[in-house]
Amino acid sequence: MGPSRRWRVIAVGILTALIGAALPITAMTWVSAEAALSKERTRLNVTADRVIARAIATFDEVRISLSYLQGTAVVPCSQSHIALMRDQTLNTLPVTEIGYFDKDLLKCSSWGKVDPEIRKTKPDFKTMSGLSVSLGIRPNASLGRRMIAVSFGDYNALVLPSSLVDVAVDDQMAVFLSSGDRQIIATKDGSQLFDTIESMADTSRLLNDFFLLAISEKEGLRATVVIPRSTLTLVMWNELAFFLPVGGLIALAFVAAIYWLSKQRLSPHAELEIAVKKREFVVEYQPIIELSTGVCVGAEALVRWKMRDGTFVRPDYFIPLAEETGLIAPITDQIIDNIIADLGTALIKDRTLHIAINVSSRDIVSGRIADLLDCKLRGTNIRNEQIWLEATERGFLDVATAGRTLERVREAGHSVAIDDFGTGYSNLQYLQGLPLDAIKIDKSFVSMIGKQTATSSVVELIIDLTKKLDLFSVAEGVETQQQAVFLKERGVTFAQGWLFAKSLPAKDFISYQLQSKDTCGSADEIIQNPKNRWAS
Repeated sequence: MGPSRRWRVIAVGILTALIGAALPITAMTWVSAEAALSKERTRLNVTADRVIARAIATFDEVRISLSYLQGTAVVPCSQSHIALMRDQTLNTLPVTEIGYFDKDLLKCSSWGKVDPEIRKTKPDFKTMSGLSVSLGIRPNASLGRRMIAVSFGDYNALVLPSSLVDVAVDDQMAVFLSSGDRQIIATKDGSQLFDTIESMADTSRLLNDFFLLAISEKEGLRATVVIPRSTLTLVMWNELAFFLPVGGLIALAFVAAIYWLSKQRLSPHAELEIAVKKREFVVEYQPIIELSTGVCVGAEALVRWKMRDGTFVRPDYFIPLAEETGLIAPITDQIIDNIIADLGTALIKDRTLHIAINVSSRDIVSGRIADLLDCKLRGTNIRNEQIWLEATERGFLDVATAGRTLERVREAGHSVAIDDFGTGYSNLQYLQGLPLDAIKIDKSFVSMIGKQTATSSVVELIIDLTKKLDLFSVAEGVETQQQAVFLKERGVTFAQGWLFAKSLPAKDFISYQLQSKDTCGSADEIIQNPKNRWAS
């Protein structure tokens, strides 16, 4: 950003701050009121939903217990029958007693036989799940406490109303549960408010002159949660105590923030977005050598971020950021574009030249890479067999999805390698099921060759695994002749690293490859395992 634009931004910010300074008190008062209302509305709605859920769960629990008894084949009011009702009473938390009725007369209960018999109370309402509910029952055994009788078939259960609204509520909050026709079923700190709320002209409004309330209805039940309007006022003042000072600092904050932001660099994400838009990514090529012949079979395309000032950003800094933010997709597009521009002519002239591209796990899972390659290479006269794909183990976590994508690209002619093998989550079972051509041995393991460390034997294990799977192997980060000899003796197919060459600009790589071809000969045109290896 140039100096003139920077100062324009600062000037606009100062002007905005000065204008805004005249309005903050009114604005913050409104914000405080809205914040208080929103907070209380959310709190009430959540509580109302919890009450409904609790009531439905309680009725369901009772229904399951009574349904079980209805389906049992026992002699009514026998000792085994009474014991069965007693077990259900003890095992069903909301239930205090279960009774058995014959022709609407109570014959026995979980306490024993009843004498004299008691006639069943007429239900006040029925639930959508088929339960008949009678309110205001006061059995002798309840010591005068009001109970609810819930009936199903020949049985009923006595339930404490409080069990239907047994949820934690805040101070000053009243809860009541009612039926669809507004009969009170249970209350919690709010029975005296019911008539007042019901008498209001419009109870669907959350805010009126007296109360803030929320209503939740489900399966023929209605939960109402109420707090006094004075509570909302108190919450608003608490919000205002925070927002009002903010209003007084708006002007100063605007000036300071804009001035500070103008002097700071953009966030890494924003910088990366700009780099993508300005196509600041270039590609260098690290030769891949066939160890048995010394032939350069191609190169791995390594992306580099060349900033506007000519400095380079390390890939281990921006690649994870690109994958996290989704910017890896347009970067991959630019890499392929650069390869075609850099090496298109060379690839067409020499069909034994191959370029390996790193593919993100997101492009594998989505399958985008298959469509992208088809689109980019169409009409270029570059063969699909000349473009290899390398994917880290993260890309294979969803084996089924990854397998479908890899089958597509291999059917198109591309070879596929698993990159940085041994650093992720691979296991033999799913490696056997994936259409791979090669495993790349991570440089962290290659560097341990010849050293007596706990991980020095890992390289040999990976090589053996590669042979068992009938895959090619590619060793990364080969820096010494000792490492190259070790790998060659154990049958590693390809290698790359500073021992052979560092990553090179396109022009230098072409020269390197031509010199290698003159000295060691040409590579095979197609380096890929037989496709029918994975055929089902």
